[in-house]
Amino acid sequence: QVQLTESGGGLVQAGGSLRLSCAASGRTFSSTMGWFRQAPGKEREFVAGIMWNSDIPYYTDSVQGRFIISRSLAKNTVYLQMNGLKPDDTAVYYCAADRAGRGARNPNEYNDWGQGTQVTVSS
Repeated sequence: QVQLTESGGGLVQAGGSLRLSCAASGRTFSSTMGWFRQAPGKEREFVAGIMWNSDIPYYTDSVQGRFIISRSLAKNTVYLQMNGLKPDDTAVYYCAADRAGRGARNPNEYNDWGQGTQVTVSS
């Protein structure tokens, strides 16, 4: 099992930036780490993922070029740098781990979840 704790959410104006952190404990080796978000009344959606071993990132189209996912082996932490934020980015952001390392985008393929952190972008 992997325990995940997110931090870094908050309120920011449109065009601003935030960096989310996800501290992981437990067996992250060979996992895929993902960021998801869920806005009120909407389904949870994939934002970005990274293969823990290979450090290969992948993104959903709506954040490509604005968000950057990265990870620190030394700190066992995954980051989501969010630039050029838009009001549509407002949501609760969740960190998740797929212990099988499948590079998935479907939230059902992720085993472990953090508690979430709120990101609010004002216009």
